[in-house]
Amino acid sequence: MKDILHRISSVTESIEKFVVISSILLMMVNSTANAIGRYVFSSSLFFSEELNQFLIVAITFIGFAYAVRKGRNIRMTAVYDSLSYTAKKSLSILIAFTTAVLMLYLAYKAVFYVLELKDINRLSPALQFPVYIIYSIIPVGLSIAGVQYLITFLMNITHKEIYLSYEVIDNPIEESL
Repeated sequence: MKDILHRISSVTESIEKFVVISSILLMMVNSTANAIGRYVFSSSLFFSEELNQFLIVAITFIGFAYAVRKGRNIRMTAVYDSLSYTAKKSLSILIAFTTAVLMLYLAYKAVFYVLELKDINRLSPALQFPVYIIYSIIPVGLSIAGVQYLITFLMNITHKEIYLSYEVIDNPIEESL
């Protein structure tokens, strides 16, 4: 079971890294080219702001999935830290499962939003590019985050340790007992 989860995690991590790194690099090149054009040639790139907005969408949703993988998502631990090991374990299982279901539901709803954008043939103002192609990253990011939470759920129900993600263990069992 852990081998299958590891393979899924490795594939999605490769996708996440590629999208986030290439989006950040493209945003850097785009912003630099726009600044050079504005100050050296007195002419900005007409599509620069729009392209950066699209890249921010990709970084946000795929970056969120990456944060979930690394256990770096927001956690409210004031009450959690005062609980016993068993209560922490139970709460971690509940949170991972509930959040997985929520992420997958949001991904499902996002698919319909993207399809609606496609049906109305909405184009971006500057590039005249179909926005549904850009926004299709939203259900992808939410789905990957949902899968990561499912993996966390499975790791928590199949192992003694408390997993925050596939890669991150909360506290070693010895410290918690």
